Amino acid sequence: MTYLRTLLLAGAAGLLVVTGIQAADHVLTGVVSSASGQKLEGVTVYAKMEGSTVTTSVYTDETGSYYFPPLPAAKYRVWAQAVGFETAKSTVELAGKRRHDVVLQSMTDPERRIRQLPSELLVAALPEATDADAHMKKIFMNNCTGCHAPGYILQFRFDEAGWNKVIDLMKVVPGTGVYPGPGARANQIMERNQKQLAAYLARARGPGETSMTFSPRPRPKGDAARVVWKIYDLPLNPDSGIGTKYNDNDGTDWALGPPSKLGELPHDGGMGLDGNMYYTVNNPNRLVTIGRVDSKSGAVSYLKVNASNGEAATAHGLTRDAQGNFWFDVNPGRRSLGKLDTASQTITVYETPATMTPLGGAVTMDVDGKGKIWASAPEGAVRFDPVTEQFTAFRSVTAKSPKGTVATYGAAGDRDGNGWWAQMALDTIGRGDVQTGEVSEIKLPAVKSEMDRLKPEDRAFYEGFSDLSFNSPVPWSQGPRRMGTDKNADVLWVGNSWGSSLARINTKTRETTIVPLPDRTLQPYHIAVDSRHNAWGNLWTADRLFKFDPGANTWTLFDLPVHGTEIRHISLLERDGKLHVVVPVYRSNQMGVMTLRSEAELAALKSKARLD
Repeated sequence: MTYLRTLLLAGAAGLLVVTGIQAADHVLTGVVSSASGQKLEGVTVYAKMEGSTVTTSVYTDETGSYYFPPLPAAKYRVWAQAVGFETAKSTVELAGKRRHDVVLQSMTDPERRIRQLPSELLVAALPEATDADAHMKKIFMNNCTGCHAPGYILQFRFDEAGWNKVIDLMKVVPGTGVYPGPGARANQIMERNQKQLAAYLARARGPGETSMTFSPRPRPKGDAARVVWKIYDLPLNPDSGIGTKYNDNDGTDWALGPPSKLGELPHDGGMGLDGNMYYTVNNPNRLVTIGRVDSKSGAVSYLKVNASNGEAATAHGLTRDAQGNFWFDVNPGRRSLGKLDTASQTITVYETPATMTPLGGAVTMDVDGKGKIWASAPEGAVRFDPVTEQFTAFRSVTAKSPKGTVATYGAAGDRDGNGWWAQMALDTIGRGDVQTGEVSEIKLPAVKSEMDRLKPEDRAFYEGFSDLSFNSPVPWSQGPRRMGTDKNADVLWVGNSWGSSLARINTKTRETTIVPLPDRTLQPYHIAVDSRHNAWGNLWTADRLFKFDPGANTWTLFDLPVHGTEIRHISLLERDGKLHVVVPVYRSNQMGVMTLRSEAELAALKSKARLD
């Protein structure tokens, strides 16, 4: 009797979930197999309604089966792909056909296979058997990625002379990616290593036989295969001269290689309490400061702050407060704090007093546990009280340094109302005590393995290097970038891009622990923390997100359906028992939202598919 009652209750629960699906919607499902008939797990499957700018993506399970969330009856472009296979493309009329099986053919062209790979697999394949090769690999990872992820340049092949020409250009180009003109000062690290680096890259990606060793990474499974992605196409900057409204290479056909970011607009983004998405625009343009994406239709609208140069004020950094307002860095002429009221769709600009530093650095925003806003500043951080509209400045202990830039990168506020900020070039974390006004700092430990492999003359050069910046680290740098605090615990999480690690800092005791990522080629950018203490981050060179559960000491890696993304921001929205993970898909000019389906939700979809 108990067993029968359990079955009836489970069936009723499943029916409730299924009946919540609108009758006009259908579950698109099918099986993905290889040409030999093997059922393929973890394959990415896409559906895009004809005429729409929204792509839905899911992954196959251990039986090779996929289940889309309910979709309206319409004609869809449907395609599926996995690394090592050609993309299978088709059109499905969902009103009349709800099952669509797919067969993937192996990809035989080695160059197409390389272009298809995400950046971290290309980096992982670079040779490192000798100390000399390992050193060049580290120089490439740290110093050749200021303007782009490593996969963007490794998709091409050059002989040694060609690689030298590439380095000749890139050693003078700053992180903005804009050529400064003849006579620009060269990056000393790239210049010192140019001859060896060009030879190294020519062995790996030159005209001859490659020295790279490629290893596949596991496709998504378990929690990582139960996610649903919504990718929203955003209009390109019409003044970029491309001539198309949207990016032709949007990252969803991996064999095309990483896309160019020409015309790209979004930088940071989040989901509002209204369910729509908002993104900051950091590239110069005439039209938009903050973009808004309707999460149902995909329609994009613009909000603009006028800049003193006649263009739209650029924006950077984004965080949402408890009332649903977004706060961001805006530059109408002097970098200031912006507030977007999503209810009225109005923007207010708050400028620091003339005697106080403006916002600056690679500005990151956060709301502390007391509702105050924290933002990066050139020599520390500033705190803003939305009630009194007053700013307070906190100056870094190391406000001047002969070693290089002291500018702040990430900033965050803890649950007690104190502020934290990262000086990426110096490997220091600053702290501002709101009660006493005292400022202190934590020095992160060097990556010792990188120090130990260096020759004495190389180590002496790096120890004397005096031009540290966001884009020119020494090999043992950690590179603390953007950070996030646990508002339900006394913990700050910092993403160390160059160290391929997280720093876990106790905000009370300041005890610091370095937590290595699962692979040295994974480079974190920004951290957000959910209500269950999990640290979420974007891996900007890997087309992946991660979730680190500190209680279980476990990592879950989530693949993006788009390659060449180079995402620089991550945000969370937890509502009605659902977690939305939001990322601006930077290089391909999109916004992405990931949600995780439960086993019960998938069971309901399978029941719905059988009923259809």
